[in-house]
Amino acid sequence: MTESQAREEICRIGRSLFERGYVHATAGNISVRLDDGFLITPTDACLGFLDPAKLARLDVDLNQGGGDRASKTIALHARIYAAATRFDTGTGCVIHTHSTHCVALTLEAPGEELLPALTPYFVMKVGHVPVIPYHRPGAPEAAERVAQAIARYGAQGTPIRAVMLERLGPNVWHDTPAAAMAVLEELEETARLWTLNKQSAQPLAPPQIDELRRHFGARW
Repeated sequence: MTESQAREEICRIGRSLFERGYVHATAGNISVRLDDGFLITPTDACLGFLDPAKLARLDVDLNQGGGDRASKTIALHARIYAAATRFDTGTGCVIHTHSTHCVALTLEAPGEELLPALTPYFVMKVGHVPVIPYHRPGAPEAAERVAQAIARYGAQGTPIRAVMLERLGPNVWHDTPAAAMAVLEELEETARLWTLNKQSAQPLAPPQIDELRRHFGARW
């Protein structure tokens, strides 16, 4: 994907998420990793009305060279890329939202992970989602905890594609913006199911999860 294509794709994905209610107001951000740096949505930008020419352009050291002022979360995104590419070398996009049902699940005594293995597609497409204890938006401590979680799960042989920042929202990543959006959608819809079910459903049994590993390479 060229830089021009990446700019257009960030805007297309942002508009899609906004129009379908996965993001609201100026919450959330999207970044893409380039060969020589990063693109990220500007600070306080509505993802539904992005301009490709105004996306922030940064070098590998996070020095901005163009576009509107970069979202403060670029430091977190850079830590995610650095940690995740150890296990998924193609990791090329990070999306952060304030997804309603995901956030709701962290408002009262969240566990170590956001959700159990509720559905086959959650297990196959998302996987484990560790909850990162609350820190203010942009706090370097949160970025460190995220990097540690990525390393820990990767070392266990279950690389992750998402973390949940308590009371803020999920960060998800994948090879492309479209693939990262699919992870986000599956995560939020599973959180919605869990909420509608009043968190009472039984998770998939170990033999069922093993079958998903064998047939689909599920990372659980």
